[in-house]
Amino acid sequence: MPTFFDPPTVHAPAPSYRHGALHALSGRRLVISGQVGVRPDGTTAEGLEAQFEQCLDNLIAVIEAGGMTIANLTKIVTLVTVPDALATFRAVRARKLGDHVCAATYIQVAGLARPELLVEIEGEAVQD
Repeated sequence: MPTFFDPPTVHAPAPSYRHGALHALSGRRLVISGQVGVRPDGTTAEGLEAQFEQCLDNLIAVIEAGGMTIANLTKIVTLVTVPDALATFRAVRARKLGDHVCAATYIQVAGLARPELLVEIEGEAVQD
């Protein structure tokens, strides 16, 4: 399992992420493509919160299909087109990931692959 850490020489992170994730890479590494708010039936979830939820549901589905669990998630990168969406993301993330905290980056962007997409989340998971 990875070891998550926050060096004392770097500012304290928000409670929902860690500065580093260290893994010996003796096992398997799963790189997860950016997941968007599209349901398995091909429809797009409506609204910011629903798209955050679907992105994380999709991310978790890929992790599980790779034979891992949320505990193996080491990093996520979140791209969002909606200003001031961080509080919504944090609330959904807490519901979907529970108390699991990993390395994370949150970026506001001008747009994604399609105009109706508001969020995209990619990730990495490792397993000994």
